[in-house]
Amino acid sequence: MSLLIRNAQLVNRGRIQSADILIQNGRIAKIAPTISDRADRELDAQGHYVLPGIIDDQVHFREPGLTHKATIGSESRAAVAGGVTSFMEMPNVNPPSVTQELLEEKYQIAARTSLANYSFFMGATNDNLAEVLKTNAQRVCGIKVFMGSSTGNMLVDNRATLERLFAESPMLIATHCEDEATVRANLARYTEEYGDQLTAEFHPLIRNVEACWRSSSMAVELAKKHGTRLHILHISTKDELALFDNSIPLKDKKITAEVCVHHLHFSADDYALLGNQIKCNPAIKSREHRAALLPALLDNRLDIIATDHAPHTWAEKSQPYLQAPSGLPLVQHSLNLMLEFYHAGQITLERMVEKMCHAPAILFRIQERGFLDEGCWADLSIVDVDHTWTVQPDHILYQCGWSPLTGKTVRGKVLSTVVSGHLAWHEGKLLEGKMGERLAFGEG
Repeated sequence: MSLLIRNAQLVNRGRIQSADILIQNGRIAKIAPTISDRADRELDAQGHYVLPGIIDDQVHFREPGLTHKATIGSESRAAVAGGVTSFMEMPNVNPPSVTQELLEEKYQIAARTSLANYSFFMGATNDNLAEVLKTNAQRVCGIKVFMGSSTGNMLVDNRATLERLFAESPMLIATHCEDEATVRANLARYTEEYGDQLTAEFHPLIRNVEACWRSSSMAVELAKKHGTRLHILHISTKDELALFDNSIPLKDKKITAEVCVHHLHFSADDYALLGNQIKCNPAIKSREHRAALLPALLDNRLDIIATDHAPHTWAEKSQPYLQAPSGLPLVQHSLNLMLEFYHAGQITLERMVEKMCHAPAILFRIQERGFLDEGCWADLSIVDVDHTWTVQPDHILYQCGWSPLTGKTVRGKVLSTVVSGHLAWHEGKLLEGKMGERLAFGEG
């Protein structure tokens, strides 16, 4: 089906222009001030912005094995409703994605059920290096290494294993960096002192700044030693920012980093109200650390924005702090959180698009996506940036049914989302006539 979007304000490659967009055979066929071609369907974007589809490089969609929390199908639909057209999902499912066969099973699930475009990380363990090295760099986004334990049991803490991974992997390694020994020592100390009185307010003290710095600095040391493409996920401290170089163009960087929307939005003060709802790894830190992250994003020490979307059931999150799992659902609302900074005059739409759409495509070398260019796959959203609404349970598409943003008034509404040329979200409804595509990777 062909689609013509008229009267759009296109946000692309650092500028905003008025144009029509013609989509044919899944791709952007033409961009011009006025297009006279006929199409099967037309949308009028008058007064609204058209953004490239957001690419979220870090989500947890819980399938297989944890489908009481979420599925690839359910969370991809929430993503599309929020303007996210492509995602890269993590391997800590059940069983974990640590063999080529298990990894391919996830791709098959996504081909059947994902409304968004998709890729999945291959998981590393202390003893699966041979399997990791079989991974096809043109068809898989990267290797995920948990250099600190989080949800699941995939900790890689053997120094010799890490040395070999960094030395031998020909593709990008993405790391969760928290020093396990530091976290365990802190947990033992606070548990001994407070026992059952521990609450989520202790989380940034247990998973503290030192734990992040120790692990991130070791990852950077290994990457520099072996010339590895390293991407450090969810930076949460001002201390870690010194590890990253903003003097190199992103396309040439070998060491990159992301920031997540919750580390930009929340601070440790919010544990008092939200408790386990915002318990996540690495922990949300103090205002001092939060305040350092947005400037580092804007000066390119931090390269991209992600969500680390990690749903759990309300019953699981309602347990006492020590039993409640870490992670919060965010993929439907990442654009809303970033638009807060836009409306506050702290970031432009052009820079938002750079960090949420262009930069992930460049960093991961995703082919023909992330930009509103003729010939690229048609991944985009039509957004009313001024529409004000309140997040309520009946708006939430996460299978878990809750959000730490419930009751919050936000500005910005995704009116329509197009995924690989298919109109997948329009006027508050999902349109499921076509599933998303598998992402392809390369040098371009």
